[in-house]
Amino acid sequence: MKKTLLILLLLTANCYSQKRLDSKIEETVQEGKRLYRSEMASWYGTDLFLEKYQNRENIGGYVSYSEDDISKCIFFSKGEKAAVIGTITFDKTYNIKSAKIDLEERSFTKNENDLYIIRQKALSLLQNDTIFKMYENTSPNLIPIISNGEKKVYVLTGPSKTGVVIYGNDYLIKFDENNNLISRKSIHANIIPVNYGDEKNIILTAVHSHLPSTGELITPTDICTTMLYEKFTGWESVMVMSQEYVSIWNCKNDELAVMTAKAFEKMSKK
Repeated sequence: MKKTLLILLLLTANCYSQKRLDSKIEETVQEGKRLYRSEMASWYGTDLFLEKYQNRENIGGYVSYSEDDISKCIFFSKGEKAAVIGTITFDKTYNIKSAKIDLEERSFTKNENDLYIIRQKALSLLQNDTIFKMYENTSPNLIPIISNGEKKVYVLTGPSKTGVVIYGNDYLIKFDENNNLISRKSIHANIIPVNYGDEKNIILTAVHSHLPSTGELITPTDICTTMLYEKFTGWESVMVMSQEYVSIWNCKNDELAVMTAKAFEKMSKK
């Protein structure tokens, strides 16, 4: 009887543990794709806006956000009373030919104003807090996100040279419902530049590892960075190794598979 009860308890614990892992994987993928959609709107939105808007000295910055299958990149003016001076709207294809460009000046919506405030506070923090590190030939990208009742700003590090993808040197800043700072932390413990070769030396799989402080799974920032650059790199997959798990991102279909490190080691030996 005791043996049967012990087996049932172990099975229940394993089932609960698997459900927690599956939930964490789904949450990570959704957040990574949310960051990707924001950055895509910012990348293409900046190019389109600067083509049409003449008064460059009036540009204070931009934020991007998504509503269902629609993504918007809004540009705001400088000064204490900032206003929206341009709105670039994309469908899920991010096709610049079908993007809508609106240069009519207007006030922020409530959501846009919150994104603007936490973005500006994060920028001030970035400039004054020693937790944030800067490296040569890189620039920080601030991605404010409001989702599921949470307000966050991710800071990614982007390369200023082609042929390299940068993982790491990324940060997460959290705010409360009134846009007050709650916390800030580094996600990866270091910066991880990954060269993706050239036409003669194509790398099919990029690999980097995580310390326990980063977590056992691929991070949302890893997913976002991979999705942004995978079309240029020729990678088929990206693997993130940790003590417990191996996360494998499929660059062809943008899906994540996770296996235990032990299972991966056995498979590798075979």
